[in-house]
Amino acid sequence: MRKIFSILTLTILLTSCVGNDKMILRESIGKINKVMVVAKISDWTGDVGKEIRNSFGELQVGLPQSEPILSVSQVAPNGFSSMMKSSRNILMISEGETENFSVKKNVYARPQTIVYVQAKDDASIIKILQDRKNEIRRIFLDADIEFTQNIFKKEKLDENQFKTIQNLGLSLIIPDKFRTVDDTGDFLWLRNHLTSGIAKSGSNNILVYSVPLADKTMVADSIVAIRNSIGKKYIPGSKEGMYMITEKAYTPFTFDAKIDGKKAYETRGKWEVKDDFMAGPFLNYTVIDEKNNRLIVFEGFTYAPSVNKRAFLFELEAIAKSMKIQ
Repeated sequence: MRKIFSILTLTILLTSCVGNDKMILRESIGKINKVMVVAKISDWTGDVGKEIRNSFGELQVGLPQSEPILSVSQVAPNGFSSMMKSSRNILMISEGETENFSVKKNVYARPQTIVYVQAKDDASIIKILQDRKNEIRRIFLDADIEFTQNIFKKEKLDENQFKTIQNLGLSLIIPDKFRTVDDTGDFLWLRNHLTSGIAKSGSNNILVYSVPLADKTMVADSIVAIRNSIGKKYIPGSKEGMYMITEKAYTPFTFDAKIDGKKAYETRGKWEVKDDFMAGPFLNYTVIDEKNNRLIVFEGFTYAPSVNKRAFLFELEAIAKSMKIQ
């Protein structure tokens, strides 16, 4: 009788575990914008690995230092241990008769994104990687955006305290490490002082404002002029006549984007202070809000001399992409 009871208890426990992923999946590990590649050493040191490194290693535009869009590391299939399986972002490369490209979530840990690429030989694997490289990068970046936003949700600022956000009818997930510099009702400036490491003299900054929508076909061409006018009005330098402008020696890059389902433009470039030596990267999202005949602008900029800045800009991107417009 005792043996039967033990078997029944074990069966119930196993059934519970199988029926509830949260009970059997550990917490994932890994740095933001980092992908673990599971591939044979011969593939990694050959043309397949070269293609992966070239694709993920493309430099992020708008940064003062050279930094890749995504960082990668490699492990052989026979070294893909229990700890390795906890990695948050994984790219699995394998050979097989059936060609396959697929994405699975939360296989070994939570949250986790695994992209599977399988083909019959190296040439076929490389073709999949070339054809889908932008898609693969976006899959991992979007997963990290969601992961970062979920962290920020746990300790976010009450946006009801900001007149500008209320007046513009917006919502944003802003972590509580940011402090108010200016909030006029039309223009919001928040700052997070960097307090650790060699970047402790720097800051991460958020700007939120709107301007009238004049001609939606000319929005992309007007972004630099708009941000320069806002810099002159609201972002002063250390002396009179100094203010933030778009760096003249570096042409920003502008891409199509979507924020809250609305057409937007993502602009990456470098800012500087007129007649001063302060400078750094910025990330600007200009959203076309046709319903309210306006442009909503979210800009993040970083001042962190002598250190890499990809991670700082990525945090600002995650905040920007949490925007909801009434």
